[in-house]
Amino acid sequence: MNRTSIALFNNKGGVGKTTLTYHLAHMFRRLGLTVLAVDLDPQANLTSMCLDETEIEELWNNESELIAQGAAPSALPGTGRVRNGQTIADAVRPILEGTGDVAPIEPAELQPDLWLLAGSLDLSRFEDKLSSEWFKTFAGDIAAIRTTTAFHRVVEQAADETGADLVLIDVGPNLGAINRAALIAADNVLMPLAADLFSLKGLSNLGPTLRDWRRDWQQLVLPRVPGGFSAPRAQMRPLGYVIMQPEMRLDRPVKAYERWLERIPWVYSAAVLGEGAPVSGEDRHRIATLRNYRSLMPLAHDARKPMFDLKAADGALGSTQKYVQTCYREFRGLAEGVLDRAQELSGGE
Repeated sequence: MNRTSIALFNNKGGVGKTTLTYHLAHMFRRLGLTVLAVDLDPQANLTSMCLDETEIEELWNNESELIAQGAAPSALPGTGRVRNGQTIADAVRPILEGTGDVAPIEPAELQPDLWLLAGSLDLSRFEDKLSSEWFKTFAGDIAAIRTTTAFHRVVEQAADETGADLVLIDVGPNLGAINRAALIAADNVLMPLAADLFSLKGLSNLGPTLRDWRRDWQQLVLPRVPGGFSAPRAQMRPLGYVIMQPEMRLDRPVKAYERWLERIPWVYSAAVLGEGAPVSGEDRHRIATLRNYRSLMPLAHDARKPMFDLKAADGALGSTQKYVQTCYREFRGLAEGVLDRAQELSGGE
């Protein structure tokens, strides 16, 4: 397949977006793809899932809480997977400080054919710069275009370096300037949803915003980009959505869940796609429904591996091992569905 990029995005937080990104990255690798995972969320949650605390300390050059409290030695050995100053924030720092263009950074090799462009809490400093430069791009301001395309160019360089077939981009739950710059760099957008009012409201805001960003970039900016300069096409094709099932609580009956579930296809079709109401009962844009695997998460966190890779030695015993197998089947089905949908929307490129 030709390289493609997928941003996982919902401007409503708490739907398991980063967990989904992490597990899809590992599953795509299992399917034979070379994957580059990119952490463009200033909270750096994907980075914290992929790397252990000693590696993050090395990457950010900060002492962790465990070290500060004397619970871990200060002279921690490096793993060799990361080096200080190799995060997205480091890549854009020359632009932020006015000293130059994006700096090259090294992706961290998590496993063979699975790479991470690490995030940093310092990335939040780039928000104001991106916000102030956006409207300048409409006039063809080269410095503004250089700023707004920074993420695209950093990711492109890393994808070329690693030979990535697929780029997965994790972004924060908002419609701010960092996410705008991240999303215009994406070929596709996959939306994790919960069946609740907040996810529906998020969809209602997200769809028109994506269309505005796409139109502005493609019509006002791309014609003004100098020849030979690498700029994203801002395709942001909506791939569809994934329903993340909640833990059913006694105070939230199944009927309430089903009521919101029935409304999602309508809101997605109208708000995200800008189309009319779907045929009653139609849900063709739902790629998968993932059950809640919260009971597996502590084991996966301790083992530093995806939930579907847990073994008996990790504590996945008896019925839990069957749950792990179910988890594997669901994530494999989701990954295959995402690839099929991406190929279909790209016209089989």
